[in-house]
Amino acid sequence: MSWIDIADLLVRRHAQVLAGPQLLTHDALAEQALRLAAWLQQQGVHKLAVYELDAGNLAVVALGAWRAGVELVLPGDDRPQTRQRLQHAGCWWLEPDQQRQWQGCAPLPAARLEMDRPLLTLSTSGSTGQPKLIQKTLSQLHNELQVLEHLWGAELEQAVFLGSVITQHIYGLLFRLLWPLCAGRYFIRQHLPFAEEIQQHSMACLTEGRPFVWVCSPALLKRMGDNLDWNRLAAVKRVFSSGGPLPADAGVQLQQRLGQAATEVYGSSETGGIAWRQGGQSWTPFPGASIEQNEQGALQVSSPWQASGSEATSDAIQLLDDGRFVLQGRLDRIVKLEEKRVSLPFLEDSLQQHDWVSECRLLLQHNGRASLAALVVLSARGVHALRNGGRSQLVQTLRQHLSGYCETLVLPRRWRFIEQLPVNAQGKLQQQAMEHILQQERPREPLQLSCQGDGWHWQLALQIPHDLAFFSGHFPASPVLPGVVQVDWAMLLGRQLMPLPVRFAGMEVLKFQQLIRPGDLIDLDLKFEPERGKLYFAFAAAGAPCSSGRIVLVNDDV
Repeated sequence: MSWIDIADLLVRRHAQVLAGPQLLTHDALAEQALRLAAWLQQQGVHKLAVYELDAGNLAVVALGAWRAGVELVLPGDDRPQTRQRLQHAGCWWLEPDQQRQWQGCAPLPAARLEMDRPLLTLSTSGSTGQPKLIQKTLSQLHNELQVLEHLWGAELEQAVFLGSVITQHIYGLLFRLLWPLCAGRYFIRQHLPFAEEIQQHSMACLTEGRPFVWVCSPALLKRMGDNLDWNRLAAVKRVFSSGGPLPADAGVQLQQRLGQAATEVYGSSETGGIAWRQGGQSWTPFPGASIEQNEQGALQVSSPWQASGSEATSDAIQLLDDGRFVLQGRLDRIVKLEEKRVSLPFLEDSLQQHDWVSECRLLLQHNGRASLAALVVLSARGVHALRNGGRSQLVQTLRQHLSGYCETLVLPRRWRFIEQLPVNAQGKLQQQAMEHILQQERPREPLQLSCQGDGWHWQLALQIPHDLAFFSGHFPASPVLPGVVQVDWAMLLGRQLMPLPVRFAGMEVLKFQQLIRPGDLIDLDLKFEPERGKLYFAFAAAGAPCSSGRIVLVNDDV
């Protein structure tokens, strides 16, 4: 495998096609980048902001900006507030409709890229407050790319790189774009946020006789279900995971399915990669990364791919004799309750040891007095316990389990059971989204998984929320969706999809045949006959009818 340093990507060229399925050769990439560089210089641009989900296009923009000596700023999103904030900071936003302008420019001559200026600015995930901007030099990127190739390059050879993470952040930028680009490996330009898309492109590689690598987030890996062709997917050369911890049960299940554990990469936007592991609890530092434990017990790291000096993290560690280390939770998530210091990571780990809990997150609330609230994703056993014992018994059991690890005053006062924790494309937990969930009342509507149809006939796939408000009291030890709620949902969803008459005028042939329970996957068929003023609805689970009927609707002037 030929290797071209990042500094030489415009003066040396790989012969093979670099990206697809919209094919991109190295010659075409360089030609476009040099035209963009000429245009940026003509416009007098010094800082360029871009949000580009096509890794091939981003490769063109990055090399073009760097050839022009322009600082490239990669925000985590392109929302209006983000655009305004960066514009106030002196950034020029690159818009898609400007492509025709720069493609018409005569290209600059190819030249080596400047390595020691901060030509890249990354944003933190923005999970709490305003994102932090972090500058990098191309020399830092070069040093980390060399380590990745040293660790895994020999075994990957001609592997196709594909994955779920976007290339706006350090993990996706390195693993899905710059690493394969420098090594001359083929990469899939689009990010693939769904397991079915990962499978589709993996199968295409198998058909072409090409090895493949996954670059994924923990959020995607833990959602990969039994419906995939795991026997064939086991051909994957390596599965990379970063952006957050991969839940232990998800890691075990993935190893059973693929015959290999995921390769987890630990690091941050500030530090770059720090360490890796493939199964187990201990982390192996990257070659060249110097790991220490500071006076607060936190990991401190220095490496050739971060700014000068060492960077202190907020992660507590245990250093092992062989140079590896074990993470022991976040030091910045120590809170005080009734003057007692409480480690939220410790309590979360303790709660997750219960068979009913898949994942959880504890948050500090200040409603008159400080207390904890729990967001809990139930395991299959937990859902079974909810369906067959009710919410109150579920909460009581989890409180009793947690009381073995903390005092009673520390136990969460508020509990919410959700289908998954809110994360961004990098698998980072979103603090504001979690706080929003806790501020809202328990859900009163189903989760819409899909919707198709047109005109007066629609089919919807729904999931019944575990924490649906209507389960309270109906019934305490065996929650069941009330029939009146099913009728109300039919009208509610029908009105969202069709211009129905405004007034309810009666029911016809109402039937209830099967109970609907927490977590059930439900199909809803809705059909309206305007000439008769009747809305037909039918709920079904796994093909078996649950309820059906006709709702008579009229306008006020009738």
